[in-house]
Amino acid sequence: MAIELPGVEEKDIDVTVDEGMVTVRGEKKEEREEKGDTWYFSERQYGSFSRSFRLPADADQSKISADLKDGVLTLTVARAAPEVAKSRKVPIGKS
Repeated sequence: MAIELPGVEEKDIDVTVDEGMVTVRGEKKEEREEKGDTWYFSERQYGSFSRSFRLPADADQSKISADLKDGVLTLTVARAAPEVAKSRKVPIGKS
């Protein structure tokens, strides 16, 4: 599964797994400033997002990984026999 997150840094993304549900939360912060001899332009954009996905019954919740590269967050889920797993945070690696 891949999620496009242009301009969002790894430190601003949180991926969690809880009772068969993967949740990706984050915040985008962008600031732009330009100056000229007779003008000044400043723009700030902030926004939070959250997206949840139900895992298939044969997903191994303990073997989920996340990688962020070029603004694309890729979640990899291993298949296994259905089991109940505890909530945990998924670390984001660099490819």
